[in-house]
Amino acid sequence: MKQQEIVTVDRMDGAAAAQAEDAFRSVYADAFAEPPYNEKADEVAATFRRFRSQTRKATFRATLACTENGEPVGMAYGYPLSSHTGWWDQLTEPVPDDLRREDGHRTFGLMELAVRPPWRGQGIARRLHETLLDGVEAERVLLNVHPDSEAASAAYRAWGYRKVGEARPWQGADLHDVMVLALR
Repeated sequence: MKQQEIVTVDRMDGAAAAQAEDAFRSVYADAFAEPPYNEKADEVAATFRRFRSQTRKATFRATLACTENGEPVGMAYGYPLSSHTGWWDQLTEPVPDDLRREDGHRTFGLMELAVRPPWRGQGIARRLHETLLDGVEAERVLLNVHPDSEAASAAYRAWGYRKVGEARPWQGADLHDVMVLALR
């Protein structure tokens, strides 16, 4: 555990996040190489093809945690879901219409949140999450988490998220828990 170094968390818009893609990619690759994800180079590349299009959304926002010497150690990003998002269609069981109703402002979709393994357990994920959501005007946050990622699931529950269903977020994906956090 690296406790001596100061870690800063900066929020950025899509243009700034696109400029820092290598930092986001390195954190993601390290964090998701481990079980239960076991992501390889092809899967990381696919995520960052999506990342490039996501950063072009006007409402995209991200946070990046770095050490004093600029080493990226954590990241998070997302954006409000559009009124025609397919997120709710991925659930294995339907949810009530009022839960799945989207208008482009109601729900902030947390696409990724990750901290490199040596930096975990120091509150960096919470800082990334809080900084990312500071000033978000959505009613709630929506995310998918692999149920075997016990530390992430426990953190989300501790932060107030509740499970509303299960989904396969992409073709061939493991079943993920779909969780919602009420912001107001």
